[in-house]
Amino acid sequence: MKRILRRSWLIFIVVLAFLGGMCFLVAETIFGASDWVDQPYNGHISGSGGLIQAGKITDRNGEVLAESIDGKRVYHPNAQVRKSLLHVVGDDSLNISTAVQSQFRSELTGYSFVWGLDMPKSFRHGHDMELTVDAATCKAAYNSLKNYDSGACVIYNYNTGEILCSVSIRTYDPNSPPEINEDNEDKYEGVYLDNVLSSTYTPGSIFKIVTAAAAIENIPDIWDRTWYCGGKEEIGGGDITCVSSHGTVDIKQAFGHSCNIVFAELAVELGEEKMNAMAKKLGINASFTVSGVNTKKGNYDVKDANKNQLAWSGVGQYNDAVNPMQMAIICGAIAKGGTPVNPYIISGSSGSILADIGLSKTGSNGKQMLSSSTAESIGELMRYAVVNDYGESMFGGLTVCAKTGTGETLTGSDRDKNDGWMIGYCTDSDYPLAFACVVRGSSQYGYSTAGQVAKAAMIQAAKSLKD
Repeated sequence: MKRILRRSWLIFIVVLAFLGGMCFLVAETIFGASDWVDQPYNGHISGSGGLIQAGKITDRNGEVLAESIDGKRVYHPNAQVRKSLLHVVGDDSLNISTAVQSQFRSELTGYSFVWGLDMPKSFRHGHDMELTVDAATCKAAYNSLKNYDSGACVIYNYNTGEILCSVSIRTYDPNSPPEINEDNEDKYEGVYLDNVLSSTYTPGSIFKIVTAAAAIENIPDIWDRTWYCGGKEEIGGGDITCVSSHGTVDIKQAFGHSCNIVFAELAVELGEEKMNAMAKKLGINASFTVSGVNTKKGNYDVKDANKNQLAWSGVGQYNDAVNPMQMAIICGAIAKGGTPVNPYIISGSSGSILADIGLSKTGSNGKQMLSSSTAESIGELMRYAVVNDYGESMFGGLTVCAKTGTGETLTGSDRDKNDGWMIGYCTDSDYPLAFACVVRGSSQYGYSTAGQVAKAAMIQAAKSLKD
């Protein structure tokens, strides 16, 4: 009797495992079929000469960025445009996982679970894709970025969420991709990574926006105070250094001159709890979603910091790290009174199946980051910096609020890998644009590096919107 019972239990377990496996297979077939189709071993879809059935990808003005001709995937006729949009569009491979040709390959090829790739054309939903990016603006940003080791530039419409520019360096020509091997891997290190979405950099002084916001919300007399900067000050047993001796300054002057002494003192006065709270409100340690792709999380963590490290964290050093897209979103939130519009890169007018799956809708409101009064005050500080420190005419007549920064990733005279930044937004109603630009690979400060990238890209973006 016991033997029969044991055998019955064994048969029951085998049948249960079989049924479980069948259920798993059915689920995978229904929900994962398109992913199987996308695999590189399906050479008639991806790999060399792949994407032969994929639809066109165009920019916001209808310029063709990628299309299939005679069984071959070809890209924009201008090499600079091709290189500038490599990480947005992708190439024939799946190496750039965040690119639209990797993320939405089955939609582009017109894949159907019922028909596979042989759906009759009369039944086929449109599988062309229109993006929100502007090819001319991406080209302008690329030409300013291309001589640096690494970097990114993103511009988006903070009213609608449309991304007009998204450029990442390093890059290559998708029409003639390189063969990367041990002899040239240093040259192409990080080339498959979209730095706009998937990288973080040391913020340097752009993080003073976070410290300033915390001070505005927690120190009632912040606008009446003054500080003295002598170029160096001992805090917590170590020196906090500044680029200059600014003398006696108020909060606007300290922000415009990017005074490390003032913002280090503010971080210590505010303390770990209030600094962490503001970083959390602004989403520094969070990820944002752009057309189905999650950005890399930034970092602000001072729970184990000593007093000197807390001071440095307030000026964007210590272990601070931020993502370019998230900084553009924060600038968009400041421009919109504290609540950002979520950015997206797939146009709602594409007429493709993407509209049906909810990835081409106009931008929705994100989570509130700042009160309207705090956002207005931060905007005043950023505007003051442009007018009094960067130059009113820097952006070719655009009314811009901005902040520069230089994140010191190395010390001493070896500054060639430091991170130069400029972030900001335009207040002109015809050009509601927020931006974040970062470069790595220069001994100069952020104004001279990322500032020039931002200038070129913003002027071209405004021109494209006007035309």
